Amino acid sequence: MTKTALDGLKVLEFARFVSGPYCSKLLADMGAEVIKIELPLVGDCARRREPFLDDIPGPERSGFFLFYNTSKLGITLDSETDTGREIFLKLVEGCDVLIEDNPPAFMKERGFDYGSLSRINPRLIMTSITPFGQSGPYCDYKAYHLNTYHGSGVARVLSSILPNETPVPVKGPGFLGDMDAGLCAATATMAALYGRVFTGEGQHIDISKQEALMALERVEIGMYGNEGETKFSTVFMQQMMGGLQRCKDGYVLITLGGDHHWEGLLKLLGNPAWANEEKYQGELGKYKYAQEINEYIAGWIKDYTKEELYHRCQKLNCPIGMVTTVADLAASKQLESRGFFRDVEHPVMGRVRCPTAPYHFSATPHRFHRPAPTLGEHNEEIFIDRLGYGKEDLMSMRGTGVI
Repeated sequence: MTKTALDGLKVLEFARFVSGPYCSKLLADMGAEVIKIELPLVGDCARRREPFLDDIPGPERSGFFLFYNTSKLGITLDSETDTGREIFLKLVEGCDVLIEDNPPAFMKERGFDYGSLSRINPRLIMTSITPFGQSGPYCDYKAYHLNTYHGSGVARVLSSILPNETPVPVKGPGFLGDMDAGLCAATATMAALYGRVFTGEGQHIDISKQEALMALERVEIGMYGNEGETKFSTVFMQQMMGGLQRCKDGYVLITLGGDHHWEGLLKLLGNPAWANEEKYQGELGKYKYAQEINEYIAGWIKDYTKEELYHRCQKLNCPIGMVTTVADLAASKQLESRGFFRDVEHPVMGRVRCPTAPYHFSATPHRFHRPAPTLGEHNEEIFIDRLGYGKEDLMSMRGTGVI
């Protein structure tokens, strides 16, 4: 079998829902062995999140859970019991990376803080993902995706930019902010692994979801910190020529970066007479009267499809991008040719088509090693084959709610 990029890396996931599971999924799909810990009987709350197969809810029928947990081994464990704590520490002792998203106080009270765990595994890299980080007055605050997204300022930067509409803050779709935090966590984890090659020692990585999102808009934040105001904002976007425009079957985004783009747009519009008016000449005129120009553009563009506009503009060297829908992407010949969507076989859901990865390694390809685990699917493999417990031990632990 072809080797993967992270063959031999052992990861323990003590996390739920999106950020932590997405972080470990990225590592798992590159070949790391990830053991996912879930609570007995109830499992990860992501199992109760739609969409469900045939719209019938069930812990093994969630497409949401399936996506975030491909390529992982899954066990159940109540780490708050004495036996569960003992097992958790054994698992930590044998792993390279621990990914967790619990409140700092929760981990410290149970002796699961980095200081305690690093004493039993000095090479451990522990990646902690919380809403506001491990320190500061908000470190113990709980927060949902909506809270961290708006608390980061990103929702304000992404305010509605449709012409003639009042700007309103817009939360990213789904759990985009939580995925961004998971991506930051995976990047930091890989950097720490690289550092361990030279030092031989692990370290603790502190990920703040709020700061992960703020890092995406550091230009605007830095501008305010230095000048006391923001310029690249919704107001600026609404004063752009072109911008987001409605067309026959959706939206296109027009971005004009110079005179040659402007000339291409005029050719697209059939060289209209209004473009010769004195007030629209020069960069200042176009900026000052951008909304009037946009109304002219909107009146013409509404009768054409995204595809027509995209290809016509390419020929005219005028940058127009299609605002694609999920249906557009699922039918994309470009994505099909690159194998972006792949089938994964799940024991309950059957064959499911999933997005893969935005990278292609020439020697160590990305692949789904296995579908998302059913609840407790790999208990025997981990507890008996690896940790040395007997079948009688497992029966006892099931009876007492440890697993």
